[in-house]
Amino acid sequence: QEGMPQTLSSTSMFTPCGFSPHLHTSKEDEQGGLIFQDGNLTSASLDALIQHLIPTTDYYPEKAYIFTFLLSSRLFIEPHELLSRVCHKCIEQQRLDDPVLDKARIRKFGPKILQLLTEWTETFPYDFQEERMIGHLKDMIHRIAPCDEAYWKKMNQLLQTLNQKLASLSHGQEGIVKISAAVSDKLVAFKSKPPSIQREILSVCSDPYTLAQQLTHVELERLSHIGPEEFVQAFVHKDPLDGTKTCFSEQKKTSNLEAYVKWFNRLCYLVATEICMPAKKKQRAQVIEFFIDVARECFNIGNFNSLMAIISGMNMSPVSRLKKTWSKVKTAKFFILEHQMDPTGNFYNYRTALRGAAHRSLTAHSNREKIVIPFFSLLIKDIYFLNEGCANRLPNGHVNFEKFLELAKQVGEFITWKQVECPFEEDPNIIHYLHTAPIFTEDGLYLASYESESPENHTEKDTWKSLR
Repeated sequence: QEGMPQTLSSTSMFTPCGFSPHLHTSKEDEQGGLIFQDGNLTSASLDALIQHLIPTTDYYPEKAYIFTFLLSSRLFIEPHELLSRVCHKCIEQQRLDDPVLDKARIRKFGPKILQLLTEWTETFPYDFQEERMIGHLKDMIHRIAPCDEAYWKKMNQLLQTLNQKLASLSHGQEGIVKISAAVSDKLVAFKSKPPSIQREILSVCSDPYTLAQQLTHVELERLSHIGPEEFVQAFVHKDPLDGTKTCFSEQKKTSNLEAYVKWFNRLCYLVATEICMPAKKKQRAQVIEFFIDVARECFNIGNFNSLMAIISGMNMSPVSRLKKTWSKVKTAKFFILEHQMDPTGNFYNYRTALRGAAHRSLTAHSNREKIVIPFFSLLIKDIYFLNEGCANRLPNGHVNFEKFLELAKQVGEFITWKQVECPFEEDPNIIHYLHTAPIFTEDGLYLASYESESPENHTEKDTWKSLR
């Protein structure tokens, strides 16, 4: 929880942007170019927002403000430019260029600027993969360090922590990339049923509880690599006030987010593959029942992303058309799960369950109760609609801060969830299987499905013919 916006335990889920600054009846107050509404900052010029971020001897911005502004400012200004402006203003305001420094004053200011830089590096470590960022950081500390020896130590600690964090993130990323590369060659290979040497899931793990726990491992591992800024960078457009260049959307820094969506798709296809593979109806029914139990346990754990992937896999047409197989399955449990993830009413049932899990997580005593793994593509969709639904800037050129508070609430909640340590013991064998077991393409699934239960009607017969 350290270093995270504390005010962001969101109880209200996504609310579309119905708020226009003109609808409020209460009076607006302005302080230094910041517009407040009922005590909440609603809009301001970019300059005023940057000024509001900068600590002084007797002022330090609120945690929630720091998070919201660092998250959303990248839509208007690149992080290195923002840090450069922050440092520049500090140098001016604290007269850090004077030949003789006012030591007493800087000792009041020093801990505050160090705190701001620490929060920035802890929450948005990927920003500091840029040399320029580290340059500004060091320059700032070199200027205040003559006033207090302790500042050197602070800087070294900060850089050490940052390097460790970046190293472990990139190490994890490389692992995921390696796996993905190894896997993608294998995937497409299976257009028809592979030879019987194919191991199947039940030979690797026959206990649904264990599999649900290992899936939770994979999910939390992958979530831990996603930087909060990736949610914003996924939607970077040109900033209207800066017609010359797009805000660094050339290098969309969203690779972890994309890798996570790929994992979801892989899990869908893996479930469908495992069900379509066995030659005997009885075995196929057994695999379906196994996955229903795994899904149910994912629900109990709070792992909604794996749950949704499993249900999606079972609902793919090559699987759902296996009527004879399904007739052997006790489907009551499956319908309960499907009902939980039913998209009706903008996923009303799922959102209720998610709120329940989020609430449990807030009052949790153990890591086990803290787990909340949201259905990820819906989270992205919510953030996308929030982003599309309201302008980043108001007609007067001000930044629409009200929108970014809502954005920060959703992303901040997600960050709290992704920091949970996985309480289950890792089983490398099962995790390796989940990442590398060969899966069918869509055509391969249909072929396997028709071989298991022959085509029912003309459409299916034609599909089968064209596939063969």
